Amino acid sequence: MRVMTTGTAAAVIATASISLAADWPQFLGPERNSTSPEKGILRSWPAGGPEILWTVPVGRGYGGPVVKDGEVYVLDRNDAVGDELRAFSLADGKPLWSFAYPAPGSVMFPGSRSVPTVDGNHVYSCGQQGELHCISRLTRKPVWSKNVWKDFGGTELPIWGVTQNPLVYGDLLIVASQAPGAGVVAYDKLTGAVRWKTPSLGDVGYVSPVVVKIDGNDHVVMVTPSTNPFRRTSPETKLGKVVGIEPLTGRILWEYDKWNCHITVASAVDAGENRVLVVGGYELGATMIKVEKKTDGSYGTSALFTTEEFGDQTKPPILHGGFFYAQYGTNNRRDGLVCMGMDGTIRWKTKREPDFNKGSMILADGLILATDGMKSLYLIEPDPSGFKPLASVALLGEEGTRSEGIAQRIGGTIQNWAPIALSNGRLLVRDHSRLMCVKVGR
Repeated sequence: MRVMTTGTAAAVIATASISLAADWPQFLGPERNSTSPEKGILRSWPAGGPEILWTVPVGRGYGGPVVKDGEVYVLDRNDAVGDELRAFSLADGKPLWSFAYPAPGSVMFPGSRSVPTVDGNHVYSCGQQGELHCISRLTRKPVWSKNVWKDFGGTELPIWGVTQNPLVYGDLLIVASQAPGAGVVAYDKLTGAVRWKTPSLGDVGYVSPVVVKIDGNDHVVMVTPSTNPFRRTSPETKLGKVVGIEPLTGRILWEYDKWNCHITVASAVDAGENRVLVVGGYELGATMIKVEKKTDGSYGTSALFTTEEFGDQTKPPILHGGFFYAQYGTNNRRDGLVCMGMDGTIRWKTKREPDFNKGSMILADGLILATDGMKSLYLIEPDPSGFKPLASVALLGEEGTRSEGIAQRIGGTIQNWAPIALSNGRLLVRDHSRLMCVKVGR
């Protein structure tokens, strides 16, 4: 029998603890797919809900946090002043440092709207005015800065501002400018030099690029909207596009040009086997695209199905066990949390019982942690046979969330839509006045 010494036991325990934890360094997590490799997520909560470990005040907004090496980063905003990248300790919420810059101005649904990306010793963030910054975690000062909108001919901002969540790919930082002179742009992540850019890909939307596998190779996928019938810039009506791009060169490899959604927000989803799922709100649903290589080496695309019974207005669905889970709440439709099979078959909808509307979800340890877009946090067992909630708690506040005018009329009085983040068993959730750290793991 092997005898374990105290030192060996301590090392094993430390290793086990590390294996349970994972950083959340970018929008939608380590693989940009709303999925965490963490284990040890609690299967039940106390009657009063999971423990809130700390809270810190934040400004109004929709931008979520990221976590790297025990540090939490969030891009905060004061419309009268500008943006502020703030860093906190994951352990206790203690402020560590911040970097602010002037960028006054307001857009509809005012407040922050993007998620930073942490890579090595640098944090990358993009504000609503298009200001892209690379900030050193060591010196806490900017290394370089650009404007993804103005640098490429953008003038009047999109109605909801610039909403880019930067993507690191090797030594590149990739964002979608969507200005007249560039569709998607890759910068040298250390210097800010433009390494490549595509031409304009279509009308302006709010989608951030994502990487999917096609024939085992990485393709950067960007989604652009169809013509907005309420905000026309020309009499011509065009459908949107789903475009595959070679990550190192910017060469356009393929495109699907029949995407019908006039306000695109959610990134594409890698559905496996050369399939790409794109979703939208505004009652326009989802399309599953197949990408296939032709005999001449080029790629072709086709739609496997289109459905108006599944979608998500603000975030991509979660894929688990061959089924997709999304919050399909739009201006006129309240389908709640919806489960769809790989063939487009709808398995179930919660509708308004309970209601889910533009909230955020994370898959971890076989469970879904979800905010409902309003006040509640849910623990859910994903199951295609039916909705299986394990626990819920009213956690998010209403104070400071009331919009005015058309933003309130179409968005409702409670708009807790920010992406959530998970690291070391701690869930980071925000409303329009607080960032909270909630204990959801052992």
